[in-house]
Amino acid sequence: MICPKCQADAAIRNGAGRIKCRACGASSNAPITRTEAEVSEAMQARRGWAPDHGITTPLPLGQKLRGTSTLVDKRTGETVLQWIKSSEDAEEQAEAMQAAIAAMGEKIPREKPRRAPAVCNTDLLNCYVLTDYHLGMLAWGEETGADWDLGIAEDMLVDWFAAAMAQSPAAEVGVFAQLGDFLHWDGMDAVTPTSKHLLDADTRFQKLVRVAIRAIRRVIGLLLEKHQRVHVLMAEGNHDMASSIWLREWLRAIYENEPRVHVDVSPDPYYCVEHGKTALFFHHGHKKRPAQIDTVFAAKFREVFGRTEHAYAHMGHLHHIDVKETNLMLVEQHRTLAAPDAHASRGGWLSGRDAQVITYSRRFGEVGRVRVSAKMLEAA
Repeated sequence: MICPKCQADAAIRNGAGRIKCRACGASSNAPITRTEAEVSEAMQARRGWAPDHGITTPLPLGQKLRGTSTLVDKRTGETVLQWIKSSEDAEEQAEAMQAAIAAMGEKIPREKPRRAPAVCNTDLLNCYVLTDYHLGMLAWGEETGADWDLGIAEDMLVDWFAAAMAQSPAAEVGVFAQLGDFLHWDGMDAVTPTSKHLLDADTRFQKLVRVAIRAIRRVIGLLLEKHQRVHVLMAEGNHDMASSIWLREWLRAIYENEPRVHVDVSPDPYYCVEHGKTALFFHHGHKKRPAQIDTVFAAKFREVFGRTEHAYAHMGHLHHIDVKETNLMLVEQHRTLAAPDAHASRGGWLSGRDAQVITYSRRFGEVGRVRVSAKMLEAA
């Protein structure tokens, strides 16, 4: 390693983390500048290739070396067995996913521009708040109190938007605020991405992806018929951390020729929409809880917060209503339309099932709202 003092390639780091140079004798805690050869060697070791150290098992893309356990014959010193321990390489997986999204996005047929509605109130914005929809979740009514599967979920989603739009004013702007956990699981295995808890899943992941894209396109089509401008927000949730990425990127590709649709593709899980003197903030709730969220939004969107007079934060994650007014903004946690799964039902975590469209004025903040419940849709 390069010594930060004499620049000789003779520095080593001891077990305490300090640098010791064998050339000049200097010792410090300064960061070490690695040579190109050392950087290359480190990258190869991360992928499971370090023959000088007895590691000769290259790992597949998306995996990184976590450690090895080696059984050595005491008499001969030869390796008898070696266990290679690997883990997911988040950086490489993210890069591979982004590359795949970009490649597939080039082949997606684009939506053609549609005729805008003739009359809209330019002062108003309708915010359609949908959270924790858990598309792809399977619930058995006898066990959980309500059935839920892909077919039920797709029909209810479209029916809810039709009912909510019929009861809301003709606002210029429509915000599709999908606050995360739109998909119940996030890959080939029906487990939570972080904790790997087994989930009750309806059907295969490819079918889930197909239904998700179809349902969202149906909803956006309805919104374009009512509003002159549509803002689409696909927030990151703890159940669909990766899927929220491809949803955002694919929707942007699909609607790139439709100037009336704006898809928020921010990779940060905190989102903002500015409407005159009204600021709307969104976060799923898996990173910050309602008690701490107001200062995060004010700091992340400092300029928007400074320009506006009315501020509202919307969150999901916990499936029940919680409203708090702080010195900075009104923070609201929303219910879900989805039926409870077996885990929630057995744990006694129950709440009402509904979603709201909230109308905001450029000048006065919130001026109205409509609540449409699952029972209303089922009775229609």
